[in-house]
Amino acid sequence: MHITPDNRLKKLIVIGDRVLIKPTKPDERTASGLYLPPGVQEKERVQQGYVIKTGPGYAIPMPPEEEPWKQEEEKIKYVPLQTKEGDLAIFLVGGGTEIFYQDEKYFIVPQSAILMLEREEDL
Repeated sequence: MHITPDNRLKKLIVIGDRVLIKPTKPDERTASGLYLPPGVQEKERVQQGYVIKTGPGYAIPMPPEEEPWKQEEEKIKYVPLQTKEGDLAIFLVGGGTEIFYQDEKYFIVPQSAILMLEREEDL
């Protein structure tokens, strides 16, 4: 398979309750005016970025069923994450891991490290 700009992140699979975030530039404002001042970013180690991919959620085990006539199905179910692709996330840097993938910087953070989301859709 040839990697193109459109499909280069499709090979990445985010696990569990983790979220892949592409950080924004430190002085970047959102269309709604959301902005993290430099003092907050440095002192609190808070960062903002866009959610690129999310994991399936929190795994919950299914009780074993002793019904042999039922078809075999996935034994693991997930509680989905509140975070969605395209959200702007404000997150704690200390709770995540910084990575570089194809010369671009990303953070992998658990959903618990995300403090707030901004979603561009009508409520």
